[in-house]
Amino acid sequence: MTKHLTIKKVLPVLTGLASLLLSSLASASDVKGIRFWQDPEKTRIVFDLSDDVQYKIFTLANPSRLVIDIKKSSLKIDLSKIDLPESLVGSLRSSNKKDSVRVVMDLKKSVTTKDFTLKPFQKFGHRLVVDLKPKGSRKKVVKTVASAVKANNRDIMVVIDAGHGGEDPGAPGGEKGVCLAVAKKLANMINKEKGMQAVLTRKGDYYVGLHKRTEIARSSKADLFVSLHADGFTDKRVRGTSVWVLSPKGASSEMGRWLEQKEKASDLAGGVDISHQDPLVAKVLLDLSMHYSVGESFKAGELVRKQLSKSMSKMHGKNIKKAAFVVLSMPDIPAMLVEMGFISNKVENKQLKSSKHQKKIARSVLAGVKSYFKSNPPEGSLYASLKKNGAQSGSQPNSKSKLAKSSVAKLANKKKSHKVKSGDTLSEIAQNYGVSTSRLRRHNRLKSDRLRIGQVIRIPGA
Repeated sequence: MTKHLTIKKVLPVLTGLASLLLSSLASASDVKGIRFWQDPEKTRIVFDLSDDVQYKIFTLANPSRLVIDIKKSSLKIDLSKIDLPESLVGSLRSSNKKDSVRVVMDLKKSVTTKDFTLKPFQKFGHRLVVDLKPKGSRKKVVKTVASAVKANNRDIMVVIDAGHGGEDPGAPGGEKGVCLAVAKKLANMINKEKGMQAVLTRKGDYYVGLHKRTEIARSSKADLFVSLHADGFTDKRVRGTSVWVLSPKGASSEMGRWLEQKEKASDLAGGVDISHQDPLVAKVLLDLSMHYSVGESFKAGELVRKQLSKSMSKMHGKNIKKAAFVVLSMPDIPAMLVEMGFISNKVENKQLKSSKHQKKIARSVLAGVKSYFKSNPPEGSLYASLKKNGAQSGSQPNSKSKLAKSSVAKLANKKKSHKVKSGDTLSEIAQNYGVSTSRLRRHNRLKSDRLRIGQVIRIPGA
C-alpha cells in the first residue's frame, strides 16, 4: 500500500532543512584580506574575516612552511596581489579542503608562532592574527658589570613613545600616523642637543604592546619617558592640548577615566614585577619608588605643559592631568603622556597633520624637557657635570663665571631687546642677558612670567 505524505507532514521537514541550510551559510566566513606588519622583532600576519572562525596553525620543516587551516571559510582575495615581507616569506599559496581554506606560506627561515583572534573594532571586522619570530632570536643581555655602570658625562636618555601603530589605529582620523611623525621630529631635535639622546619605542607602522614599551624604556636606561597621542572624543567640538601623568588612585576626571579605559583595552597591564619579593618589602619598595616617580613626572610634565601653553592656540584645561595609564606605570622612570590635540576636531585634525605644527609641538616638548633636566640633572650626566662646575647645560658657561659675565655684558650692550621664540622662558632670557628675572619683569611691566611667541622683551641697561 502506497503511503502519501500530507502537506502538514512535509512542511516541518522542509522548514528544518531550510533552517539547517541557513545555519550552515551563517557559520561560513570569508577571508577578505591578508596583511603583513613588520617590526624589529617579529612579522605579524593579519587575516581579515567576515565572521569569527575556528582555525588550526602548524609549521613544517625541510623546507620551512607555515600552514593555516581556516574552517568553514572561503578565500575572496587574489594572493598574487599581496605584498610579502621578502625577508621572511618567499611565496604564498592556497587550497580548498571540503568547506575550509588552507593557506601555505613558504618561509626563508624556521619560526616560532603565536596566534589569537580579535573582535571587530572601529573600521576593522573579525581578525585572525599570527605573529612569527625567527627561531634562535634572543634579546641582547648585558654581560659585564662595567657595561651596566652609567659613565660620567653620559647622555640623558629620553624614550619617545609614538602611541598606537599597526593594527591599533588609535582615534579615528589618523592618530597613529600623527604620533609617529611628531615622535620622529622630537627624536631628531633631541639627538641634536649636546648631552641628550632619544630612543623611539617604534620607528614604523607596527604595534608595540604597552608592557613592551616600558621594557624598552628600562633596557634603554631611560631618564624620562614621553608618550605622544592625538586624542579623539565623541563631541567633535572638544579641542585642546593636555599633559598627563600617572595617578595611582586612578583618573582625576571623567575625561581621564574615558581615556584610561580606552588604553586598557589595547593591552594587558604592564609595570614592575615584584612578585618574587616578600609582600611587605615589595610594598615598601613600590611605595618609595612610586612616590619619587610620580613627583618627578609631575615636575617634568608641568614644565612641558607650560611650554605647550605658550605655543598652542588651545589647552584642554589649565592644569596638568592625572590618570592610571598603563604605559606610565613605571615606578623607576618619570613619565608623561602628551595629548597633542583632538584629532576628532576638524580644526585640530588639519593642524596635527601639518608638518609645521608637528615641529611646533616637538619644539615645545623639547623646551620643557630641557628645562626639567637643567634643574634636575640625572647623576653621572653631562648636565649634572656642567651644573656642578657652575656652567649652563649645553656647553655655554654660566653667568656666575667671569668669562660668561664678560660675554653676557657684551651681548647686553649690543642688543637692547629680545624677540620671544618657542621655548623661551623669562628666567632664561634674564640669565642670557646678565640681568635678574625680577629686574627684567619690572622693566617690561610684566604681571607674570608668561610669554607669547613674538613678544618683544626690552633689556635693561647694565
